[in-house]
Amino acid sequence: MFVALCIFLGGAAGTNKLDSEESGVRESGRAGKIVASGDFPEKPEENVLITAESGGRLDRTAALRAARDVTGRMDKLSEVESVGDPVPAPNGKALLVPVTMKGDKDDAASRVVPLLDETAEADEAHPGLKIEQVGTGSTAKGMQDTIGEDFKRAELISVPLTLLILLVVFGAIIAAGVPVLLALSCVVSAMGLSALASHVLPETSAVSNVILLMGMAVGVDYSLFYLKREREERRKGKSHLDAIEIAAETSGHTVVVSGTTVIVAMAGLYLAQESTFASLATGSIIVVAVAVLGSVTVLPALLAKLGRWVDRPRVPFLWRLTMRSGESRTWQVLLRPALLRPVLTLVVSVGALLLLALPALDMKLKQPGQDDLSRDIPVVQATDRLTDAFPSEGTVHKVAVRAPADEAGQVKAALRELIARTDGNSLFAHDQQPVVKESGNHRVHTVDVGTPYAPKNPRATESLEVLREWLPQALDEVPDAESAVGGTVAQSADFTTHLEERMPWVVGFVLLLTFATMAVIFRSLAVAVSAVLLNLLSAAASFGVLVAVFQHTWAEGLLDFDSTGTVVSWLPLFLFVVLFGLSMDYHVFVVSRIREMAQEGASVKDSVREGITRSAGVVTSAAIVMVAVFSIFGTLNAVEFKQLGVGLAAAILLDAVVIRIFVLPALMTALGSWNWWPGGTGRRPSAVPAPGGNEPETATAAKAP
Repeated sequence: MFVALCIFLGGAAGTNKLDSEESGVRESGRAGKIVASGDFPEKPEENVLITAESGGRLDRTAALRAARDVTGRMDKLSEVESVGDPVPAPNGKALLVPVTMKGDKDDAASRVVPLLDETAEADEAHPGLKIEQVGTGSTAKGMQDTIGEDFKRAELISVPLTLLILLVVFGAIIAAGVPVLLALSCVVSAMGLSALASHVLPETSAVSNVILLMGMAVGVDYSLFYLKREREERRKGKSHLDAIEIAAETSGHTVVVSGTTVIVAMAGLYLAQESTFASLATGSIIVVAVAVLGSVTVLPALLAKLGRWVDRPRVPFLWRLTMRSGESRTWQVLLRPALLRPVLTLVVSVGALLLLALPALDMKLKQPGQDDLSRDIPVVQATDRLTDAFPSEGTVHKVAVRAPADEAGQVKAALRELIARTDGNSLFAHDQQPVVKESGNHRVHTVDVGTPYAPKNPRATESLEVLREWLPQALDEVPDAESAVGGTVAQSADFTTHLEERMPWVVGFVLLLTFATMAVIFRSLAVAVSAVLLNLLSAAASFGVLVAVFQHTWAEGLLDFDSTGTVVSWLPLFLFVVLFGLSMDYHVFVVSRIREMAQEGASVKDSVREGITRSAGVVTSAAIVMVAVFSIFGTLNAVEFKQLGVGLAAAILLDAVVIRIFVLPALMTALGSWNWWPGGTGRRPSAVPAPGGNEPETATAAKAP
C-alpha cells in the first residue's frame, strides 16, 4: 500500500525539473537568471547541414539544389514554423539551412522525428552529399536514444545480475529474491516521493539514476544483514521467530545506525549551496530512509510469514555450499597477518593505500559537456562537423545585460561596441555576426559570442576571461546596468571554483557528524576516530584510482572513452559523501559483531577474529553485489556516470578487501583494550550458580577499560 501510494502521489504531482538556466552559481548563475527574467520566446532551432560525402570541398551547385529540396520538405511540415535562407560556411565545405520549429523547447525531442525523417530522405536523394540535422530537438533525441538506452540496459542487467549473485550467496530462490524485492520496492517508492519533493527542491535529471544506484546498494545490504543473521541463529538451534527477533535486535539495530550515518553524510551535500547537489542529496536521503523503514518493518514481517519457506526452492549444489558448517579456513588464513603482526600489517596496508591515493594530488576538475561524449554517437559526429564549419554554432558565451527600459538604446550600443571589439581577435568565432536580442519589456538584452575552441580548450577559458573583462568597460556609461557572462565554459569554470570553496564545509560536516554518530553508538572515541580515518583512507585511494584511469589514456580502449585529462567536477564531492555513507554500512556491521564478542568476554584478538569471520559472508556478498552493479555504470557512454561507476566500484572493492581484511583488524588488534575507551564494551551480565542453591545469580563482569 505504501509503495502504491508513493507511485500514485508522485505521478499525480508530476516532477518539477531543475531549470539549467537558473541553477548556476557565481557569474554564470547570474547570467542565467538575467536571461530567464527577460522571458524570451525561444523556439526550438534545428540546423540541416549539407557537406560533401568525401569530407572535402563542397560542390556549391549541388549543395544549393539540395538546400532547396530540404527547404521544400521542411516547409510542408506542421511542426515547422519557418525555414531560413541557406548560409555558406567561410571554409567552403558546408551549407547550413536554419529551421525554426513551433512549440516549446522542452518537448522538441518528441516532435522532431518528422524533420529527421525528411532530412534522411533528402540525404538519400542527393548522392555525393551528406545531409544531416543538428539542433535543440535532434540533439536531445540523439542523446536520449543513446544514453537512455544505456541506462535501460544497465537497469535490465543490474537486477538479474544481483539476483544471480544472491542465488549463489543463499542457495535458495526465495531467499535470493527477498533482497531484490525490497531494493526494487525502495527504488520505486523513492522515485514517487522524490517527485513530490521536487516541488520544494527542483529535481535534476540524474536523480533517478542515483536513486537506482543507492536503492539497490542499501536495499540489498540491509536485507543481507537480516537474512544472514537470521539463518545463523537458526543454525544455532533457535526457533524461526526467535531467530528473527535476534536478527531484529542486532542486524536491525545496525541497519538503523547505518541508514542514519548514510543520511547524515548525504545531508552534507546541502552545504554545497548548489541546486544539483541539493537535488541529489534529497533523492539519496529519501531512498535510504525508505530502505531503513522497509528493513525494520516489512522485511521481518515477510520473514515471519515465509517461515522456513524462505529456504525454498533450493538449488542443490549451491545450497550445500552455503550451508557448510564450521569456521571458514580462508578467513582464518587471510586474517593471520593482521592478528599475528598487527603493526607491520597496518604499516604495509596503509602505505599501499596511500601509494594508490598519490595520483589524486594531481586531480583536475571540469564540468562534463558534449565534448566528453563518445565520438561514435551519430549526433555527436554531426555536431563536430557543424562546429568545424560554423564555429559560432559550437562553444558560445552568453552575454546578458539587465537595465531600465529607458536605457535600452545605450545597452544595445554598448553591446555592438563589445561585438566590434571581438573582430579580428582569434579567441572568437567570425563565421556569423552575433545578433543582439531584446526582451519584450526592453529591460533585458542578450548576445551569443562564439569561440572556435572546444570548452575543454584553455583558449576557450581565455576568451571567457577576456569577455568578462571587456563587458563592464563597454557598459561604463550605463550606470544602472546589471551584466554577466554565462554559457558552457563559464558554467564549468564557476562551478569548479564554487565547489573548491564549499568542499571544506561539506567534508568537515560529514567528518564531524560521522565522528559524533560513531562515538554515541559505540561509546568509544577510538572507534569513532578509526572509522573516520579508515573511510578517509579508502576514499583517497579510490580518488587515486579515478585519476589514474580517467586523466590518462591507457584505459581508453578498456573502458571505451576518450580521456579529457580531467575528472568531472561534481564527482569528487558526491563520491566522497556516498562512499562515506556506504562504507559506514560495513564498518558499523563489522565493529558491532566484534563488540558483541567482546561483550561476551572474548579477548581482543579473538573478538576481532570471530567478529570479522562471522560478518565476512555478509560483507563479501554485499560488496560483490555493489561492485557488480556499479561496474555496469562504468560501461555507459556518459563520462560522468562512467567515472561514478568506476569510482564507486573501486572504493567498495578496496574497502571490503584491504580495509576489512588488513587495516581494520590490524588496527583493532594493535589498540587492544583501548578500542573501547572510554565507555568500555558494556559487557553483558553472565549467570553463575548461587551459593547453596540451584537458582542462578547474575554477576556482572568487569568492564574493559
